[in-house]
Amino acid sequence: MARGDQLGRQWRVLKALISSRRGKSAAELADELECHPRTIYRDLDALQVAGFPIYTDRQDGKSLWSLLDSVKHEIPIPFTLTELMALYFSRDMLRVFKDTQFYDSLDSLFNKVKSTLPPGSLNYLDEVKRVLHVGLKPYKEYGEFREIIRQVNEAALEKRRIEIVYFAMSQRKKTKRKVDPYRIWFFNGTFYLIGYCHLRKTMRIFALDRIRMLHQTEEHFEAPEDFMLEEFLRSSFGVYQGEPQRVKIWFSAEVAGYIQEKIWHESQEIHRRKDGSILFEAEVAGTDEIKHWILTWGANAEVLAPESLREDIRREAAAIVKRYEDKAPTVKLRDSLK
Repeated sequence: MARGDQLGRQWRVLKALISSRRGKSAAELADELECHPRTIYRDLDALQVAGFPIYTDRQDGKSLWSLLDSVKHEIPIPFTLTELMALYFSRDMLRVFKDTQFYDSLDSLFNKVKSTLPPGSLNYLDEVKRVLHVGLKPYKEYGEFREIIRQVNEAALEKRRIEIVYFAMSQRKKTKRKVDPYRIWFFNGTFYLIGYCHLRKTMRIFALDRIRMLHQTEEHFEAPEDFMLEEFLRSSFGVYQGEPQRVKIWFSAEVAGYIQEKIWHESQEIHRRKDGSILFEAEVAGTDEIKHWILTWGANAEVLAPESLREDIRREAAAIVKRYEDKAPTVKLRDSLK
């Protein structure tokens, strides 16, 4: 049996004991977790060795297992022991926020949680960490943008208009803008500011690490009452915005399973074909971002509509072929290492 399965089952045993007032027999635990009572006995022994204050008592001819009441009472309401353990363990998932004010607060919270947990639970978490690893790549280091993030967050909370100098990656130039910061959005490893841009006279999304200068004005704003972040982002395939487009993409049987196992877009429709391939359809805002996604699937994906996106992919594919048909690399490895 995989070590991860065993730890997961032991976690459920702990939850069952914490939630039970009278305790539970090994047979009841086995029935609840759908495993053999011998497996439960091994799990209970392992949890006791790890330091959890689990004990057994005879009631009405049954051996009932429980967690010491003193431990239960030390857990501040409304959190249970396993909920606090899960919260503490989540610090690895949130390390992408390191060097920002958000992580400072989270780190303080995690330290308080740590002081609340009994030693046995911390030992158990160390064991879980050896089995479960949370990978967070790619991500950005936000230490140098700490002050920008703080000021944008403060302005959004106080509904203060800001003036920024923003570097647009697509145009490779800086522009000065006045923005009403509605929301801070963290998506795919990047912090974004969503707000009304007075230069473009419309809603815009700005990457916070591309703000070169920021000034909080004395002007205040009121966000429209009907502004809903979820609605604003609903049709986007990621971050980019644009005119609504109905896209149809064929995926080969080799990658169909990978496409079907995820929700890539809220409007997606997937139609299976007899040969194992699928037809993916969605209504997206602009095609720039979905174009990059399609290219990651190589020859296993083909755009059927719209024709403009099909042509974009065709040009991109031709440029790739031309690049690799050259006898020598554009940049020689020897020169690139200088």
